[in-house]
Amino acid sequence: MQVINHLLAGQKRSISLYSSKQLYAIEQAWFCEGHDSFGLMQQAAWQMTRHIEQLYEQKYLGSPLPSTNSSYHHTGQYRVNVWVGKGNNGGDGWLIAYYLQQAGWQVQVITVGFDNCDFDISHQAKVSNAASPINDAGKAMKIALSENCPYLRFEDHSDSQNSISTTALESDVYIDALFGIGLDRAPRGIYKQAISVFNQLSQRNNVLAIAVDIPSGLVASTGEVFDRVAVEADVTLCLIARKFGLHTKDGMDYSGQVIDIPLIPYQRDSREFEPVAKLIATGHGLSPRRQNSHKGSYGHVLIIGGNRIDGSQGMGGAAILSASSAMATGAGKITVACHEGFHGALLTSLPDAMTINLHDIEGVQQLIKDVSVVAIGMGLGRDEKAQSLFIKYIQVAMVAKKPIVIDADGLYHLATLQMQSHKLVTDLRDYSVDNEVRLTPHSGETARLLNKKITEIESDRLHAIKQCAEMYGGNWVLKGAGSLVLEQCLDSIQVYVCSVGNAGMATAGMGDVLSGIVAGLCAQQDLTSEMRSLHQAVLIHGLAGDMLVSQSNSFNTEQSKFLIGQRGLQAQDMPVAIRHTMELMIEQY
Repeated sequence: MQVINHLLAGQKRSISLYSSKQLYAIEQAWFCEGHDSFGLMQQAAWQMTRHIEQLYEQKYLGSPLPSTNSSYHHTGQYRVNVWVGKGNNGGDGWLIAYYLQQAGWQVQVITVGFDNCDFDISHQAKVSNAASPINDAGKAMKIALSENCPYLRFEDHSDSQNSISTTALESDVYIDALFGIGLDRAPRGIYKQAISVFNQLSQRNNVLAIAVDIPSGLVASTGEVFDRVAVEADVTLCLIARKFGLHTKDGMDYSGQVIDIPLIPYQRDSREFEPVAKLIATGHGLSPRRQNSHKGSYGHVLIIGGNRIDGSQGMGGAAILSASSAMATGAGKITVACHEGFHGALLTSLPDAMTINLHDIEGVQQLIKDVSVVAIGMGLGRDEKAQSLFIKYIQVAMVAKKPIVIDADGLYHLATLQMQSHKLVTDLRDYSVDNEVRLTPHSGETARLLNKKITEIESDRLHAIKQCAEMYGGNWVLKGAGSLVLEQCLDSIQVYVCSVGNAGMATAGMGDVLSGIVAGLCAQQDLTSEMRSLHQAVLIHGLAGDMLVSQSNSFNTEQSKFLIGQRGLQAQDMPVAIRHTMELMIEQY
């Protein structure tokens, strides 16, 4: 299980992530110290050139070059197409083309959005003056053209039907230097067409696609791609500092491997340049258990859910999945308060769990006072009776000072109560200041909690999770690609982006599994606060999912029994992987 061991122990604990606005501020601070902007561009292009050469060697040398059914073939000289726009990102591209040509590569620059007069160097020199000097991108283009770097206008080789003379554009490496971090809208017109052709060519020939700083079309501050129009990079050469958008929402599908090129020395995590989030892939090692212990030493989790609404068979599976996951994390005891019609199914699936009738209000309220943590909402139902149960059980949990986990239908009721200006919402927010409250919505549930459209949530997930924390208090997970975790401590807020997990986990019941992990960890008071934290639970969830789909050859015969694959992965497959992940984390302690 070398892949998982690497994730657990082989990476940095966290990587700071920044917004576009912060990146511009870091650059400006550097320039205000007297450093030259064009000098920075030259340094960036030189370092990226070195990485491009290394990436080429890793992909091609010592292994067969890509073969296709097209006329593509290798000529014996390294070939690169550098696609440039008119901004500073394009300036980086011109300099990369120049440096690669100096290194002996067969270079071709593909310009997008340029007029023919833009390439007249003598004309550019005449029109530039002290009042309107040539910009850095113009200087970069001038250097490349002065050394006769070949170029062609994309517009001259395309038509309105999105067809293009592809023979002229075939290459071993495609470099995307069209747009930088300033893009905040969908590429249109010729730019949209250029991105489409870039992707078609690089994928058809199975050649390297490398993005300069960020894939064109991806919004650096949010991770959004509009209408699926963005460069699909194999590698992104990330300049100065890591962009938030590379690791959440669409960014994970478009950025490929991310290589950092810091360039500017600055005090990371200082108040002035405090990151908007931290990327995490490595869990906190778990301390081994003491021999002199018993089931009570590791907490008692109460799962409240699995209801039957009139005329429905209910969602008993949600409570069962949550309970089985809590047990897999190592919680000492599990009790499930569910509809009595599910007790038989529950005990068949989990004979070591205990049950109580969800509608035995007095019995459940008494039990809440005795357990270590209360997790509520998984399959609870959304009718008025279920809402009444939610209110009663949350109130008792707060009086008893119990950690609370709210998911699924619990979040639905919380949103309804917020719309009704119910006192419970303010009480829960006040309670969360000194007590543990963890909430785990997906974007649809978040939209209802904030009374917004799902598209609004997805367009700025970072803002959405902060709004949730401000409105309801507590610690939050916003589930999805690059799940966000927000944890509050006194006056400080820390946001994490989880870089583990996979698309196979996009299936029914995975949220119930996560709520069980969150509750199961929270119950184990023998662990430190970091080991029991919400971001630790999200990491364990993702690592367990990755264990089930990893295609690595590092699995031995015993470990290969975990392998399922993304298509067909089910929530009920998770507990065995959770148990194994927990054991590996103990080994890494």
